[in-house]
Amino acid sequence: MGRASVAPLAPRARAAVEWRTGEVVVRSPWGAGRPVRVLAGESAAERIGRDLSRRRFLGMAAVAGATGLLAACTPSGRGPSPAPSGTDRRIAGGLSIGTWGAYDAPEVLESFTQTFGPAVTLDSYGSNEEMLAKLDAGAAYDLVVPTSTYLPPMIARGRLRRLDRDRIPNLANVDAAYRGMPWDPDDEFSVCKAWGTTGFLYDTTVIRRELSTWADFLDAAQREASGATTMLDAKEDVAGAYFWANGIDWMTTDEAELAAAEDFLVNTLAPHLQGFDSAPSEARIPDATSALVQDWNGDARFGILASDEPERWRWVLGAPRTELWMDCWAIPADAANPDAAHAFIDWVLEPPHSLAELEFTGYHTGTAGVERAARDAGVELPEMIFFSPEQLETMDEGELTAAQPRLVEILDAAKARVGA
Repeated sequence: MGRASVAPLAPRARAAVEWRTGEVVVRSPWGAGRPVRVLAGESAAERIGRDLSRRRFLGMAAVAGATGLLAACTPSGRGPSPAPSGTDRRIAGGLSIGTWGAYDAPEVLESFTQTFGPAVTLDSYGSNEEMLAKLDAGAAYDLVVPTSTYLPPMIARGRLRRLDRDRIPNLANVDAAYRGMPWDPDDEFSVCKAWGTTGFLYDTTVIRRELSTWADFLDAAQREASGATTMLDAKEDVAGAYFWANGIDWMTTDEAELAAAEDFLVNTLAPHLQGFDSAPSEARIPDATSALVQDWNGDARFGILASDEPERWRWVLGAPRTELWMDCWAIPADAANPDAAHAFIDWVLEPPHSLAELEFTGYHTGTAGVERAARDAGVELPEMIFFSPEQLETMDEGELTAAQPRLVEILDAAKARVGA
């Protein structure tokens, strides 16, 4: 893939972001409405606050002025859209969402509150396992955002409520390509929030040859980028890089194949690695402290846009194969406010809100027409969000397999050998 070119960023309205112990407070750039509160541990709150601040120029106020997004859904283009006149859409209670850190556009949350009434509280988690642990401990979520691979066991165990499709008319806005997925074939329990894929970035001032495959990634990690390579802190993606490079099904449960992956990743690759990092866009990419970075497409894109020298970075979609992951909206079986949960899902599926979410997260939202809207709005680096049919054919969904404990062992062993 060719080197990304980055156009100058247009001025954007800015939301005020502050963080306190256990809480991030996001205040509207329009000076009105209630702040969105994000519950998190102290270190997580600081990280989310930094990430929100970093994203201000990428969509904290959607694309007001730069793209006219909010003008399309609000009078004079200022502030969130009000409820239609003459229509009583108010909903009692609040809305508690369990979600990933810095993963929800504050202006969409605020406009929901202004339109329907429920104040939104976000409780962040860093993994699907943490989400499940919080649910087991009695977390009172009205909405959660599990990754698709975790949906089948959650459905089988009765952890999720069937969606009332009549209360979500905007389900019609979901692109047919992202309906009827293997983890929820009848779309009874989940709706696409965002989807992405895995590839890597490399610094062309350090690695001067062209890299285009996972085999190239693994080779460069041991050569030009030795000591300056990071991989995602995600067991499937770390093992996946080896499996994809060697033509092996990345969901394999064959012990011989797992053992071969472990031997290579632990004994051959890990001594050359700088570390494992699932958020390299925070510093490694902008500061160019790494030269080769495995990353998810949306995070990699933010890293390039935050760099003072974006032209030095080249994005590569992993080849010959890579993953397609999807995070989904779902309502817990014991949700206290399913009315608000259904209304919120319907709200984020509105085209302008879907575009605002894409601007903020950097990931495709799965709604029909969002690509055209994003390109018309001048979204930067669209090639890192939208992929051709040929590229989509190279992406495979994951699943939870019996190999999960082995993948954890492999990642832990590789971490112990980093830089050794």
